[in-house]
Amino acid sequence: MDQVRIGVIGVGNMGSAHAAYLVEGSIKGACLGALLEEDGERASAVQQHFGDNVPVFTNESDFFHANVVDAVLIATPHYSHSRLAEQAFAAGLHVLCEKPAGVYTRQVREMNEAAQKSGRVYSLMYNQRTKPIYLKLKDLIQSGELGTIRRMNWIITDWYRSQSYYDSSSWRATWPGEGGGVLINQCPHQLDLWGWLIGMEPNRIRAFCSFGKYRDIEVEDEVTAYMEYESGATGVFITTTAEAPGTNRLEVTGTKGKAVIEGETLSFWQLRTPEPVFNASYKGGFGAPEHWKIDIPVAGAETGHQGITQNFVDAILHGVPLIAPGEEGIQGLTLSNAMHLSTWIDNWVELPLNEALYEQNLNERIRNSPGKTVTTNQTLDVRKSY
Repeated sequence: MDQVRIGVIGVGNMGSAHAAYLVEGSIKGACLGALLEEDGERASAVQQHFGDNVPVFTNESDFFHANVVDAVLIATPHYSHSRLAEQAFAAGLHVLCEKPAGVYTRQVREMNEAAQKSGRVYSLMYNQRTKPIYLKLKDLIQSGELGTIRRMNWIITDWYRSQSYYDSSSWRATWPGEGGGVLINQCPHQLDLWGWLIGMEPNRIRAFCSFGKYRDIEVEDEVTAYMEYESGATGVFITTTAEAPGTNRLEVTGTKGKAVIEGETLSFWQLRTPEPVFNASYKGGFGAPEHWKIDIPVAGAETGHQGITQNFVDAILHGVPLIAPGEEGIQGLTLSNAMHLSTWIDNWVELPLNEALYEQNLNERIRNSPGKTVTTNQTLDVRKSY
């Protein structure tokens, strides 16, 4: 194989963007092989846009048995991700899936098992892993420059979404349609980076989610969560979609200093003497370790969605290691599920997660969902969104 034929499943906001760069030839070694869109009106419009060179299917079975693609890029609402991925693996296809991998961890665990059995390439669209500033921070942490990690705080409140955004689709911001709010839609990126950066999973989580606090929605639009780790490290995660102007500030503190990302700047406050060493030897009372601020140079450009897609194709054709292996999608989702569950039961949640208890609580909210009516589902311009 010298060219991967990619079939895009779901041609809404993200799917149409992925299809556009594929048909433009922006991904070396890949082409747009087909589209699957079950909405007949949208499928007709897509067919007119792309012409007869790209077949458009409205039936899943026809799509998976047409033998016109080698891989799929799944860009449908969250609940369908695992089902579609498992069908693709069964059909011998490679899978690149939009975030999140799924809505609940058991679903994603089964998805991971299907991927492993298939032997096919499986990746997730965690495009923020391609940002040089996060790659540099990961290097600082893994190289030991920060010492032993003691605390991580992330205030990520610049995911602003207006009511018109939530009103654009009938499935958005509902328990049956999306399975959550800011944690499941916007923050999978940060929750993925959280564990990817520090390489640890918390022992327990206590979270406080507010549901429909600022928007007319049934799911969470504001979250504050506290995490504890076996090492003694702690973490605080704060997010909302209703704050303007928002903040994106990540702090990681270790025994050798503190790193901070805010905006597009990475700063490192380096201790001359590691804090435990200073504490054991200093006898002067109010003193503190000497330190200096270093502005860390960050080189390179973020490759984003296209970078993840190119990496996926390169993994299929040349065995290149994946930037975002699909099996890792369960890690950030575990944090999301735990934050929901902690709020629902008004208590700490221990990890590993009680998956049955989470699903029980989720299903209760699905049953009690009032639903919503949208006259026309809109396709929004996602070029300014991650």
